Amino acid sequence: MKIALQDVSKGRGGQALPATSLEFHTGAVRFALAETEQRPTVLGLIASGRMRPDTGRVSIDGTADPKALRRHLALVDAPDVSDPHPDITLAGVVGEELMFAGVGATPLHARRWLARLGFGELASVPIGNIDPAARIRILCELAVLREGVEGLVLVSPDRHGGRPDGWWRIAGEFADRGYAMLVIVGGSAAVALERMHEFEAINASGPVEPLPTPTPDPAPAPEPDPEPEPGLVADTPEVGPDGAEGPAFGVSADATNHDADTPLPLHEDPSENGGGR
Repeated sequence: MKIALQDVSKGRGGQALPATSLEFHTGAVRFALAETEQRPTVLGLIASGRMRPDTGRVSIDGTADPKALRRHLALVDAPDVSDPHPDITLAGVVGEELMFAGVGATPLHARRWLARLGFGELASVPIGNIDPAARIRILCELAVLREGVEGLVLVSPDRHGGRPDGWWRIAGEFADRGYAMLVIVGGSAAVALERMHEFEAINASGPVEPLPTPTPDPAPAPEPDPEPEPGLVADTPEVGPDGAEGPAFGVSADATNHDADTPLPLHEDPSENGGGR
């Protein structure tokens, strides 16, 4: 099964959804970028055959057939459309979905189903408090219980928080089981997925521009060294002819008591004074 969206848009001037083209197919998981509060849900509705686009075309295996799209694609966790109320217990959500799937839907059936999936201890927890990865796992497993479902359109799993690799791995597992998977995400999640090379995250609608990186403020210019005081040289100590060091700071000629015109005395030769004492 192959689903293709060709230049679909919604709203005047594409306000609800700008022109978008993408493809996804059986046995693979793809993600598509949709920003703002409403566009992810609008894109999910159009991709699953539940909303008619104002422009463009949606096809399944080359044929424009909205009824076939609705029969073979489940819309999962779309805000304000198919997402459960956050205050309903997980067992209540499961019971309702089991009823839509045409199987036993009593509270006991719901608890047993959750126990088989490994989430029995969460039955009485409101779904709004469920870990994001567990939420996606449960809702996707419930969606494929419906007869004829061959693909899932998962809307904005990143809005629940958590690490993208959690729900992306789950989507990949469903693709490995033979389902066509489309995951609609926001900009930050899309950039993260494109960096996750080990998960082979493929964007169904083209490359995603990286998020802008703030430019750091330039480092302040270093302050100039202070000028040395007159008569002082802030260098290495002076060394005289005999190797003795002068003061820590050199002293200029006019700062001494010695007359600059008088030569400094040389070392006396002991023989000139009678051979010493």
